[in-house]
Amino acid sequence: MVSRMIYRGIWNEGQQAEGLSALKEDIGVRRLVQEGVLMTAAAFSWKDNVFLYYECVGEQIAPEALTGASIEYLSDWKGEAAPRKWIPMVDVFHFNEPAGYEHWLRKSPVERRVGRVAHLKREKMASYIYYHYQLQEERAFSGNKYEMIAMHENLLFGYQEFPLVIEDPVIPGRLSTKGTPVPWEDSRMDLHFQPWEDDGYLYFKPVEPVYTYYIGNMNET
Repeated sequence: MVSRMIYRGIWNEGQQAEGLSALKEDIGVRRLVQEGVLMTAAAFSWKDNVFLYYECVGEQIAPEALTGASIEYLSDWKGEAAPRKWIPMVDVFHFNEPAGYEHWLRKSPVERRVGRVAHLKREKMASYIYYHYQLQEERAFSGNKYEMIAMHENLLFGYQEFPLVIEDPVIPGRLSTKGTPVPWEDSRMDLHFQPWEDDGYLYFKPVEPVYTYYIGNMNET
């Protein structure tokens, strides 16, 4: 079994540089990938945000096992009995999902692992989830096998790999309906996003990678 995990953290004010350095230098995540506990692990940085994407082989691994000394530079998130350093982001869309270890192994080299972010209009969050779950579980059309979009509050974080791998899912869809708009443009995703005011991006924009590791290639950075 392979489980996909996405987490969000926020650096303490003025400690982003120290936190990123500690995160990049930590050997724990590399060891977990080398030992096959993780298939893929990647971290990305945007402003004072830091994102983790990783794939657990078998048992699900807590983010603290990957992040070592960098934890002391992260702010506490409240809202539960104990404060948390890492907030799990909710999987709101994927074209494909792991059907097993062999199914999820990369069959050809990955040239780029990319993180990207976007903000939804708050009044459009439910609509975004509705349309994307319908598309996902009706298997309306295929897309990037390894793409995943996750949400925390109205912030979306997306993970992608290039070159694209387009492949029909092995696991059957969970809906028997046929409600996905045809064409997809009729869903008016353009009305769901907050525009970026500073740099011209319409929806998602790329963020900086901190590291990317894969079980078959530990030379990635």
